[in-house]
Amino acid sequence: MTELNAPLRQSGQLIAIAHLRWRMFVNGLRSKRGKMELASRIIVTSAFALGGLGGFTASAGFAWYFVSQGKAEFLAILLWPVFFFWQVFPVMATAFTNNPDSSDLLRFPLNYRSYFLIRLTYGFFDPASALGSLGLLGIFLGASFARPVLLPWTLLVLATFALFNLVLMQTVFAWLERWLARRRTREILGVLFILFMLSFQLIGPMMERLEKKPHPEFSRVAEIVTRVQAVLPPGLAADAIAQASHAEYVVGLTSLLFLGSLTLAIGSLLHLRLRAQFRGENLSEAAARPTVEQAQRPQVGWDLPGFSQAVAAVFEKEVRYISRSGPMLLTLIMPIFMLLVFRLGPMNPMRQQSNFFSRAPDMAFPGAAAYALLVLTNLVYNSFGGDSGGIQFFYASPVRFRQIVLGKNLTHAGILLADTVLAWTAVTYFYGAPRPAVSLATLAGLLFAAPLNFTAGNLLSIYAPRKRDFSTFGRQNVSQTTVLASLGVQVVIVGVGAAGFVVARLYKNLWIAAFLFLALSAISIPVYWIVMKRIDGIALQRRETLVAELCRA
Repeated sequence: MTELNAPLRQSGQLIAIAHLRWRMFVNGLRSKRGKMELASRIIVTSAFALGGLGGFTASAGFAWYFVSQGKAEFLAILLWPVFFFWQVFPVMATAFTNNPDSSDLLRFPLNYRSYFLIRLTYGFFDPASALGSLGLLGIFLGASFARPVLLPWTLLVLATFALFNLVLMQTVFAWLERWLARRRTREILGVLFILFMLSFQLIGPMMERLEKKPHPEFSRVAEIVTRVQAVLPPGLAADAIAQASHAEYVVGLTSLLFLGSLTLAIGSLLHLRLRAQFRGENLSEAAARPTVEQAQRPQVGWDLPGFSQAVAAVFEKEVRYISRSGPMLLTLIMPIFMLLVFRLGPMNPMRQQSNFFSRAPDMAFPGAAAYALLVLTNLVYNSFGGDSGGIQFFYASPVRFRQIVLGKNLTHAGILLADTVLAWTAVTYFYGAPRPAVSLATLAGLLFAAPLNFTAGNLLSIYAPRKRDFSTFGRQNVSQTTVLASLGVQVVIVGVGAAGFVVARLYKNLWIAAFLFLALSAISIPVYWIVMKRIDGIALQRRETLVAELCRA
């Protein structure tokens, strides 16, 4: 009887979890924040849907053409982008993913099979999985219309390929969470990841330099790449369909079985991680209690002239946290790296071809400064996310909340100032020293943009907080409302800044931009201080929501 009732219990568990998620969604709509999150998610989903429909149409059209022309092996050209998007997009755009933490369900009497299926189900509803599945649906329909006899076989191959992508994505996330459980490993992997992503920026300049000389060895490399991709999942899926279209069913079945074997191998790695979680593995980086207590000298806190000790203490805490994060430090030097890319790439003003920097070399410094401000978005618009449960100490401490927020804003302003100085130095080295009018106009633009950015960030950090867990991967670190609001603010700031420089260039006098930005800063700075004076009342009014969200297990 136990074996007969097991499937029923499993289905009942899945139905209960689905009902739980639905009730959480419905109950969340009772609050203003829940309604704002729903509206934001509808807007983001609509944008993704438009992109997905474009990919679906292109996939269907090209798939129909390839199969109808008897060149089904060219389907690999479509399957490789789907594969890369499915695996890379969740890493690059965690702000748009909203996968709940399935490990929270382990506190309930859930069997392992249900837990494994739930993890895959959560992954299937990820935007990358949805858009990737839409692309595969387009390939399926295009190939089926071209050769209706291939419909069942194409469906089986593409379903196996989709399962492989889903399992691989969940396996990568599961093992990265295991490696990110320790701070040292987390920082090393973060640095390697950022360096890996930065290396893509150098592909364009390198390819441009290689094109200047003939390279006959490229044909040999292309041949090797073609052979290698044929034994990888996208190539295997394309080969399975192509062999079936040529009536080579045994060879096509071999490619499909190989693809299925790879899926099982990756699934076994996912099974090892999820099984360890299910058995109660606790990933903690807490140090063991020392056997001998060592006496420590009392350390004197920092002192900021003109600011209270509370502001100085928050400033010191933020600086120490950021200085211990390798990925964060690498992110902050991104403006300098982008200047290097532009210097080596097609935007090099020393080249003869016409481009933006060759026509407007004075825009290098304003562009780098604007990029430095954009890099701070993740810090400014979720400034309490890294504090997590420490938010309770802020409320318990005998200081005004505006002092805490001011200390964080001083840290952000200090980073922006340091990035601006480094950008000016890099621009001077790469392109020559900017003219005084350009430098003063850029500083005046930051004087207008920074207070406005900090004002919006302070409000969103309180109204739409989100706990930032550095040991998890592929989950949303900011709320959807914050994503859209920050995007809107950045568009307005960049648009106003660009308009100011355009007007100044039309009149051939960059001092106009400087005076225009100073006039705008006379508005943004008072707005910042008005909000700061009211931040205590706002934080007190939102204390339950703020503490509940940041202290969530």
